[in-house]
Amino acid sequence: MNSSQTVRPPPERARPASDFARLSRKIQEAGLMDRRPGYYALRITLVTALYAAGWTAFVLIGDTWWTLLTAVFLAFVFGQVALLAHDLAHRQVFRLRKASEVSGRIAGNLGIGMGYGWWQDKHTRHHANPNHEDLDPDLDPDILVWTQDQARAARGLPRLLGRSQAFLFFPLLTLEGFNLHVSAVRSLLDRSLKHRVWEGALLVTHVAAYLGALFLVLPPGKAVVFLLVHQCLFGVYLGSIFAPNHKGMPILRGADRPDFLRRQVLTSRNVRGGRFTDIVLGGLNYQIEHHLFPSMPSPHLRRAQTIVRRYCQEIGVSYLETTLADSYRQTLASLHAAGAPLRMPRTAA
Repeated sequence: MNSSQTVRPPPERARPASDFARLSRKIQEAGLMDRRPGYYALRITLVTALYAAGWTAFVLIGDTWWTLLTAVFLAFVFGQVALLAHDLAHRQVFRLRKASEVSGRIAGNLGIGMGYGWWQDKHTRHHANPNHEDLDPDLDPDILVWTQDQARAARGLPRLLGRSQAFLFFPLLTLEGFNLHVSAVRSLLDRSLKHRVWEGALLVTHVAAYLGALFLVLPPGKAVVFLLVHQCLFGVYLGSIFAPNHKGMPILRGADRPDFLRRQVLTSRNVRGGRFTDIVLGGLNYQIEHHLFPSMPSPHLRRAQTIVRRYCQEIGVSYLETTLADSYRQTLASLHAAGAPLRMPRTAA
C-alpha cells in the first residue's frame, strides 16, 4: 500500500470486550509486564562503562587522526544512551515517575545533549496517534513531505527537497544529531516546559564538557572534524533506528482512527533479526509490541511477539515483519511516492 494514500479502516464491529483487552490479559498472564531490575542495572552499568571508556580513549589517543575512531565508537554509544533514555521515558525501568524523569534527564540532557522534556512530549503524542497525518508530530512536513497532499501544499525547504527526498534521506540523517541539540535549546524558550531551569543547567553542562574536552585535547581543526564525524554518525545511527518503524506504513488522516490495537499494529512494522539486532536497535525492532505495550521492559518484547503475532492472525489483523534492508526499501519507496507531485510540472502539481 502506498503510504501517501489515506487509510480508511472498515467500520468497527460491536464486541463484548475489546480485542486489545483480551490481548492485554494474555500478556499480563505471561508476566511480560513485570519489571526487570537486574537487566536494567546491567544495561545501565554497561552503557555507562562504554561511555566512560570512549571518552577515556579519546583523551589517551590525543592529538592524532586515530582519534576519529573514538568518534565512531562514541556515535554508537550516544545512540545507546538515547535508547536507554527512551526506555526510561516509557517507565520501563522504574515504576515511579520521578525516578524515571530524573534518570531520563541525566541520560538525555546531560549525557547526549538531548532535551528530555521536549522529546518526551513529542514522543507521547506520536504513540497516541502513530502515522496520523494530522496528529503525529513525526509526520510534520518541516523538511520532508510524507504524503502527496503535503507535497502539493509544500513551500520553502520541503518543496525544494521533496522531489528528490528519497535520495536525500540518508544524507539528511547526518543532520539529525544537530537537530536534536537545536530542538533541545529551543525547547528552553517554552515556558510550559517542566523543570526548564534544571533541563537548561544539564544541557549547558553537557555542551561545556563536550566542547571543552574536544578543544582541550585537540587543535581546533581536528576538534571540528571530530565533532562533525561524531555528530553526523550519531544522527545517522538514530535515524536508522527509527526509520524502519513506521515510515512506509499506512498513513491515517482526519477522523480515520481505528481502535487502539489496529491503530498501533497497522501503522507499525517489525524488523527480523537475532540478539545483535535487538542490541543495535534497542528492542525497537519489535515496534508493534512496543506500541501496544509501551511500558513493557524491552527484554520481554521478543517473547511478547509470539503472543501478539498469533493473536493478530486469529482476529484477522495484518501484522508486518520484514528485514532491516527491506524496511529501508519501503521507507525510501514511500518517500519517493510522496514527493511525486513535486516532480510534475508546476501547473500539474
